Amino acid sequence: MPRYWLSFFCLFAASLASALAVTPLARKIAVRIGAIDYPSKRRVNKTPIPRMGGIAIFAGIVAAFTVQYIGTTYFDWPVVLVPSPRLSVNYWMLVLAFVIIFTTGLLDDKYSLSPKAKLAGQVLAATVAALGGLVIGVIANPFEPGEFIELGWLTYPATIIYLVAYANITNLIDGLDGLASGISCIASVTMFVLSIWAGRLDAAALACAIAGSTLGFLHYNFHPASIFLGDSGSLTLGFALGTISLLSVTRIAGLTTIIVPLVIAGIPIIDTFSAIVRRTRAHVSVGRADRGHIHHRLLAEGFDQRQAVLVVYAWTALLCAGALVMTQVTTVPRICIFLLLLVISGAFASHLHLFEPVLRHHKDPHTGDDELVGPDDPAFAEESARARERHEEGREELLGVHSDSKGNGRQG
Repeated sequence: MPRYWLSFFCLFAASLASALAVTPLARKIAVRIGAIDYPSKRRVNKTPIPRMGGIAIFAGIVAAFTVQYIGTTYFDWPVVLVPSPRLSVNYWMLVLAFVIIFTTGLLDDKYSLSPKAKLAGQVLAATVAALGGLVIGVIANPFEPGEFIELGWLTYPATIIYLVAYANITNLIDGLDGLASGISCIASVTMFVLSIWAGRLDAAALACAIAGSTLGFLHYNFHPASIFLGDSGSLTLGFALGTISLLSVTRIAGLTTIIVPLVIAGIPIIDTFSAIVRRTRAHVSVGRADRGHIHHRLLAEGFDQRQAVLVVYAWTALLCAGALVMTQVTTVPRICIFLLLLVISGAFASHLHLFEPVLRHHKDPHTGDDELVGPDDPAFAEESARARERHEEGREELLGVHSDSKGNGRQG
C-alpha cells in the first residue's frame, strides 16, 4: 500500500488546485446565465449569490482522474481502477452516470427543473451506474452466519434507490454557507480511510478527488460565501459519496458495510427523516419547504452561520469517527457504538425540536380560506395550542378506552 500514497496525494492536490482555480470561473458563468439565489423567506442569504459551484466540483473530479491516467500511463503508477471481486464495473459507464447527474443539476441551476424532471435525471444516472456493474447484489445474512441473501431482480431497483437517496440527502442539507461541502469533505475523508482498509483503490481514488474538490471549493463557499454549490454540486457530491460506498464493498456486503455509509451520512438522513415527520404531523406535503431544518433550528438557538456550520461539522465528525471504530471491533461493541451514536443524535435532534411542525393549517376568519402559517404569524401559536389539545384529548380517550377494557376484562 505505501507505493499508492504518492498517487493518492497527487489526486488530492490536483482536485484541490482545480477547484480553487475553477470556482471563480464557475461564479462568472453563473452570473452571466442568471443562475443566482436571491434572498427570500426560504433562504438564509441576505444578498444575491451565484449557485453553480458544481462546475468546480466536477472539474476537480476530472482533474484528479486525468492526473491518475497520466501517472499510470507515463510514470508507472499503480492501476487503481480495479473493481471488487464481487463487482464487474464498467468505469466508462460510471463516467457517463456522473456526467448525467452533473448535467441534471446544472440544468436545474439554470432552469429550475420540475421535481419530476430532476428525479428522472437522477434515476437515469443511477440506472446507468447500475447497468455498468455498480450494484448491491449479495448481502451477508446478519441472523444466520455463513448464509447470504441474494437480491436477485431487486439488485437494480435497490441500487438505483440507494444512489438517488444518497444524492438527495446531500442536496437537502445544503442550506448554509459551506454546510453540504464541508460535510461531504469530512465524509469523503472517512470513506477514503475505509476504502484503504478494505483494499478498494478505485473507491479511495474517488474519495481523494471529492475531498480535494470540496476543500478547494470551501475556500469560496465558507461563510461569507461568494458562491453556492447549487444542485450541480450537491447532487454530484451525494451521488459520488453513494458511489464510493458501493465501490468499497469487498466480496460480500455485510451488515456493517450497509450501516457504516448510513452512519457517515447520518446528519443529512436525520434532517430528511425529521422533515418528513414534521410535515406529516402538520398535514402538509412532505415536499413542502419549511424552515425547520437543522441549520434553521441552530440559527434560532442563537448561533450565527459559522457557528451553526461548525456544530454540524463536529456532529458529522463524531459519527464518522464512530463509523471507523465500528469497522474495527467485534459485533457486540459495534452494536453498542451504533446505539450510542443513535442516542446522542436523537437527543440532539430532540433538543433542536426537529420533529416539531413549523407550518400549521389556519382558517382565515375573514375569508374562510385554509392557509399555512409559520412561527412568525400569531395564528401559528394558536394552531399549535389547538394541536396539543387535540393530542391530549386523543391520549386521554385512548387511556380511557384501555382502562375500560381492562375493567371489563376483570369483570368477565
